[in-house]
Amino acid sequence: MKAENEMTLTFPSRSANEAFARAAVACFAAQLDPNLEELNDIKTAVSEAVTNCIVHAYRDTIGLVTIRCRILPDSVLDVVVRDKGCGMEDIEKARTPMFTTGGPERSGMGFTIMESFMTSLQVTSKPGRGTTVHMKRKIVQRGKNA
Repeated sequence: MKAENEMTLTFPSRSANEAFARAAVACFAAQLDPNLEELNDIKTAVSEAVTNCIVHAYRDTIGLVTIRCRILPDSVLDVVVRDKGCGMEDIEKARTPMFTTGGPERSGMGFTIMESFMTSLQVTSKPGRGTTVHMKRKIVQRGKNA
């Protein structure tokens, strides 16, 4: 599908960059004129995806996180968050609410939150090669027949 606009952002998997990533995606998404709830949902989903890269993908090392955002026809925001970290053996298990490999301080709700706040969520991963989280969010156009 041809994008109407797009951007790519790559940054080190440092926790300080999580806020930067969510702000950058929110600024890019603003061109679709989302309401505050939609914008907060997008920011939260991006935050969860990036945090997963930082906490799980690279564990005790710093790697690169890449975010690609596109504006698709019909006011759809397309967000891909990709790492080249450790990957996952069992995606279905990782998507189970309350499952975590991050220790007792982690809730295990990242994928559940992403799925509930976005219109669609796809996760692909290969052990030793990394993980890709592909999310879309349809933005309701105010004042138009949706």
